[in-house]
Amino acid sequence: MARLPKLAVFDLDYTLWPFWVDTHVDPPFHRSRTGEIEGANQLLELFDLDRYFAHREIYPGSKVTHFERLQRKTGVVFSQMIFFDDEKRNIVDVSKLGTEWSYLHSCPEWNESSNPN
Repeated sequence: MARLPKLAVFDLDYTLWPFWVDTHVDPPFHRSRTGEIEGANQLLELFDLDRYFAHREIYPGSKVTHFERLQRKTGVVFSQMIFFDDEKRNIVDVSKLGTEWSYLHSCPEWNESSNPN
C-alpha cells in the first residue's frame, strides 16, 4: 500500500469552490492570490470547509515560495506533500520540488495525477 502524504495543500479558486473570487462573487470577497486573504478565509468559513483543516495558510504569491515556507514551518519534506490545483502552470512549478500532485479540471475526464509536462 502506498504511503499517505503528511500534508495536503489545496488551491482555492476552481479547486475548493467553483469560481474565481475576484470576478464571480460580490464583496466582501476578493481574489485570494492577492493580498485579500480575509475574503478567502470568509469563504472557507461560509462553506464550512475550515473544519477540515488542521493548519490553514493562504499565501498571496508564488506557489513555489509558499511550498518552501510550508516545508520550513511544518518540517514535512516535499515528497510527503500532495498539491491539488486547477492550473497546470502551478502543478508544473510545484512538481519540480518533488511534491505529489493532482491536476483538477472542471471537466473530470481531464483530471490527471501523473507527469505534469
